[in-house]
Amino acid sequence: MVNYPNGKKKAYTSNPTSAGGRGMVLEKDINVTNMFYLSIDKAVIHKKPTPVTIVKVDYPARSAAKITEAYFKLPSTTDYNGIYRGKYVDFEAKECASHTSFPLKSLHAHQVQQLQNVINHGAIAFLIVKWTVFNETYYVKA
Repeated sequence: MVNYPNGKKKAYTSNPTSAGGRGMVLEKDINVTNMFYLSIDKAVIHKKPTPVTIVKVDYPARSAAKITEAYFKLPSTTDYNGIYRGKYVDFEAKECASHTSFPLKSLHAHQVQQLQNVINHGAIAFLIVKWTVFNETYYVKA
């Protein structure tokens, strides 16, 4: 079937966006890659947990607990760390929706400092940046 123009404008529908799920596609890809590297004994790399303080928990059922209020304890350093060929590895993963550039404000000062600190001690440090609009992923040496 061919969609010939009928003179009517197509209704525009927008998809609401939020920062909540940003980075989840890249994170999933990296986690799958890290599991593969572990399975072939190439590297041991894990996602670092984000430190949080739990303030309030609801118990709707005896066996179920629901965290309803929590706060970040400290700024997290970087997203991933581990060992590759006997060297410590530390890296940050970022997704970018820009068509023109990577916003440096996406990298926080404490993350840059963490990468610099591990480099100073002989570690491997880098960024992985995924441009979602182009579906391209880049390795950026720190």
